[in-house]
Amino acid sequence: MLNTAGSTRESEVRRVVFASLIGATIEWYDFFLYGVIAGIVFNQLYFPAHDPLVSMVLAYATFAVGFVARPLGGIVFGHFGDKLGRKQMLVLTILIMGVATVLIGVLPTYEQIGVAAPILLLILRIAQGIGIGGEWGGAVLMAYEFAPENKRGYYASIPQIGLAIGLCLSSGVVALLSLLPDEAFMSWGWRSAFIGSVVLIVVGLYIRLKVAETPDFAAVKEEQQELKIPFVELIRTYPRNILLGMGARYIDGVFFNVFAVFSIVYLSKHVQVDRTTALWLVCLSALVMVVAIPLFGKLSDRWGRPKTYAIGSLLLALVSFPAFMLMGSGSLPLIALALIVPFGIIYAMCYGPEAALFSDLFDVKVRYTGISFVYQFSGIFASGITPIIATYLISYGDGSPWLLAAYVVFAALVSMVSAMLIRPVSETRTTLPHKPLRPSTVHKC
Repeated sequence: MLNTAGSTRESEVRRVVFASLIGATIEWYDFFLYGVIAGIVFNQLYFPAHDPLVSMVLAYATFAVGFVARPLGGIVFGHFGDKLGRKQMLVLTILIMGVATVLIGVLPTYEQIGVAAPILLLILRIAQGIGIGGEWGGAVLMAYEFAPENKRGYYASIPQIGLAIGLCLSSGVVALLSLLPDEAFMSWGWRSAFIGSVVLIVVGLYIRLKVAETPDFAAVKEEQQELKIPFVELIRTYPRNILLGMGARYIDGVFFNVFAVFSIVYLSKHVQVDRTTALWLVCLSALVMVVAIPLFGKLSDRWGRPKTYAIGSLLLALVSFPAFMLMGSGSLPLIALALIVPFGIIYAMCYGPEAALFSDLFDVKVRYTGISFVYQFSGIFASGITPIIATYLISYGDGSPWLLAAYVVFAALVSMVSAMLIRPVSETRTTLPHKPLRPSTVHKC
């Protein structure tokens, strides 16, 4: 009987983790597809200006708005996720994100409808931000709260792979579409990448509707311990953990957006690397990250998540200047090395343990709200404005990357110190016991 129960539990954990991974992949594909396209298409079709720099900054400004909207989604969906459950919120977030992405794919251009075009694009980007703001926290919590305590770093890291797969899919799709003649790519090619996400959405909904609620939240519900306003309790009880979590998140957002988003523009404009080649290099780095993320998630169960994250942050600081030196060489093998090692491997040392690191910071009753707020609010300055900062630092340096590299080092050191100061809260050992699944909540395979 014990073996049967253990096998059933493991099967349910795997089902939930897989559902979280698929949903996270879809959401990140949709969200980062916008980032990949922003500096290639939107600056020309939706923000035409006499100065190309102005067009680029405006396009990246709408990219940043998505990050500004994410805390709102995190607070709203976190609130109801801590009151009603994780699963229901995840169904809503994937629908919001998917509909907004498909509508971007059919949106008329500035030339066709004038100023209404950038306004509507901005609204849809806000909807994307709200969707991903609620999605990330729920997806990683489903994996984290179903997992055994000694494997939470590993299982919570698996939905994090969705970022790498989503980035690879978005970069790869755009790279393939870039093989079209420029006129075809600019007229309909890029649109197909957005419209095609509807297939992923249907698959994601089907899988997500088949999973159960997490045992941690089920215990809260059974004992009627839901809070009236989780966000108020979060701010009152965990101010230190919130600040340290946001500080740790800094390098995640900065490094990702410099190496995965801005590097495509930098390599094509300043190093004269073909845009399609740059996209494939980012895609290759993301494929390497798919393997590295769970490895470091598992390592964090052994080393401890704060220690693993702090070491990863320090290594990112150390490789920033060498990476830009290799990129500036113009040699494709060296450029590939400059992306794959820092971004595909070392970055994963932070991103893999991150979900469990943030989940460890909060009691189960405010955990959805807590990790969503930490991740999404800090994303405004850590992620959203990074492409704009990068554009200006490169422009101010007349194409030289050293000011940007210094900014990356600064962010990495802030995150390293923050991670070193983190003291996780083991809520399942101090407040609510981690209860086994009740038979009624187990789906039979």
